[in-house]
Amino acid sequence: MKTVNKHGQALSERFEVAYNQVHDALRDIVQINDDRFVVLVKVGAKKYQVIETFKKDLEQYARLRNAIVHEKMEVGFYIAEPNTKVVHHIERIANLLSQPNYALSIATKNVVFFDYLDSILKVTTAIKEHGYSKFPIYKNKKCVGLLTASSIIKWMAQNMESSLVNLSDIHVSDMMEYEKEHSIEIVAKDINIFEVENIFEKAHKKKRKLEGVIITENGYNDEFPLGIITPWDLIEIDYTVE
Repeated sequence: MKTVNKHGQALSERFEVAYNQVHDALRDIVQINDDRFVVLVKVGAKKYQVIETFKKDLEQYARLRNAIVHEKMEVGFYIAEPNTKVVHHIERIANLLSQPNYALSIATKNVVFFDYLDSILKVTTAIKEHGYSKFPIYKNKKCVGLLTASSIIKWMAQNMESSLVNLSDIHVSDMMEYEKEHSIEIVAKDINIFEVENIFEKAHKKKRKLEGVIITENGYNDEFPLGIITPWDLIEIDYTVE
């Protein structure tokens, strides 16, 4: 006998609806020519943290779905019935995949940025005060890249005399010579988390080290940053659903 919730819908029916929603979302996110559920999960887990997080659950749900649907005895009668916890969990996953958060939700806000001609002492003060290691740099009111703590260290190593470094007359522009070109992407604030992950993935495939994704109002390099996302931000996303 089917288990029916207070809204009159069987748990098995709710599960099937959520499963199909997950399947549709995986197609949209992963975008490969093979639309089999388990293949989408396997491929997607290699590219997207959220799919990796739920990979084992989704593989289990694929087996459960086969038992529910393919072994159905007759219309409306299911040989297997998922419990409430399972149904609630897959519904939450379906919602998470179908309506991904904006990337700005995981970005570092109140971004500290500097002008190309600023004294490097401003940067070192910011490192001390905020603990940041990457700063957007603007030249003629346009973002030209990131200044990273690693480049500052490289500069110091090259310019050290008698174990001392004089930074009093050094500017951001001096350090930027040690930064690689095209280390950032600038995107609009309506971009979602999956799209940002895809940007990092494409850069990785091209063997291009992407230091960060800067979020602005409309994705233009002459707009002030609203947030910044680094590869570490993606790794540390908490996709836990209760």
